This record gives sequence, C-alpha cells and structure tokens, in this order.
Amino acid sequence: MTKIPFMKLSGAGNDFVIIDNRYNVIPNMDFVIKVCKVCARRVSVGADGLLLLEDSDVADFSMRYFNSDGSEAETCGNGARCIAKFAYVHGIASEKMRFETKAGIYEAEIIGDNVMVSMSDPADVRLNFPLRLEDGIYEVCFANSGVPHVVFFVDDLENTDVFNLGRQTRYHNDFKPAGTNANFARVRDEHAIDIRTYERGVEDETLACGTGAIAAAAVSAFLGKVTPPVAMHTAGGYVLTIYFDIEDKAVTNVRLEGDARIIYSGELNQDAWDY
Repeated sequence: MTKIPFMKLSGAGNDFVIIDNRYNVIPNMDFVIKVCKVCARRVSVGADGLLLLEDSDVADFSMRYFNSDGSEAETCGNGARCIAKFAYVHGIASEKMRFETKAGIYEAEIIGDNVMVSMSDPADVRLNFPLRLEDGIYEVCFANSGVPHVVFFVDDLENTDVFNLGRQTRYHNDFKPAGTNANFARVRDEHAIDIRTYERGVEDETLACGTGAIAAAAVSAFLGKVTPPVAMHTAGGYVLTIYFDIEDKAVTNVRLEGDARIIYSGELNQDAWDY
C-alpha cells in the first residue's frame, strides 16, 4: 500500500496538508486530484487545501496549491505562510527564503511563531460597481491579489449570509470562467477590519483567507477607509496583519503576517483517498 509522508499546518484557521514532492511521491496530475480527497473532513484528514513543495531552478523551492475540490489555484496567502514554515522546519530553507508560485516569486521570513510573506501587488482593482444578485443590486469592489476577490462592505457582519451571497458571487456571470472569491468586510477603525470569506474551490466559508484579507485591505485603503498596517480580524478569531505602501493610486510592497502552526505529521495511507 502506498504511504505518503505529510504534515498538517494551520495558519489563522486555514488548514493545509503539505507534502514534500521534490522526489515525485505525487507523480502526476491525476494522482494529485485523487490525493486531494484527503481534504475531506470526517472521512479523511480534512483540510482547506493541499500544498506540494517541489524543486525550483530560481528559488529555494516551488509551491503548488490545490483547493479541496482538486482544482489548482494561482496561490494562497495563508498556504504560502504555512509552506514557508514547513520548509524551514525541514531544513529546506533558512529563516529568510524565496519560493515560486503561479502568481510569482514570494519572499518569506520566519518571525518567532509568525511567518511574514511578501505577496503580489493587487491588480485589476475596481471600486464601487454594481453587482446584481438574487435579492437585489449590491455595490461591491474587486481586486486580484494573486487570485480574484470581490469585497462587500457590510454593517452587520455577524448576520450576513456569507454562504448564499458568496456562492452567488463566486459563480456570477460577471466573473466567469474562473469565478471569484467573496469577502465581507466591516471597517473597525483606521487600522482594523473584521472579515469573513467564501472561498472558491472550498465552496464554503473558511475561517480565514490571506489573499482575501489583502484584497479587502487594499480596496479599503483606496477608498480612504484605512491606512497601513491593517489588522484583519478573521472569522476564526486570528489576526492577520497586512503591510503595504499606497501612493499614486497603487498598493505595492504587500506583506502578510500571521501565525503558522504545525498541527501534526504522519503518513497518508491509500485509504485516505480511496473511499
């Protein structure tokens, strides 16, 4: 029976199965999709996504990120922080490292129990445009922070129907074919935002989303609601800190900092994905 060494890490409530794939223990895409079934909760390990650490010719390593449904995404902010911690504890990289993602080269630094990662500058920013959903028209914003994100600003965050509004937005015709993530934000003050996120690929609300936090902080800054750094208070109770520069109608030098915790390590048996 095939056994695959793995480690499970959690960053701000996002949890990931991480596998060192430098020696091709996951040999092909068909097998990747099969192994993503380990993300199912109650019947397998359970996780928001699967991360593969692979060799790189231009950096310390390469990161590939797969959603729990088996689809490959460009990047994942909290996943990037977790894979940096994984690489550090396994001696693959030092406290300061560089690694490849489909969204570009990231730099990361281990800072005590936290990990800070430099992320993609937000692109394709659109502010205050109408989005028609089943129950009416909402004024929303959009930014691609490595992956696409719609941002709703709401007053009653606790009672917002994140699942239904998020699902409608994720599959909306305006964002086809790739779809989008949906974030619901409430500005506390100049340096703090509460946020909830519906994630594409997970197809549900997650406890946190790093790229969503960046998108929400960026559009909030463009609208004059916040100035950096911004503490993003996530649904899981963890705080992600977003650092960035803003000038000439551009957000640059984006860095994401938060916890990255090793939950456990072990071996995946074939029964983890054959069910």
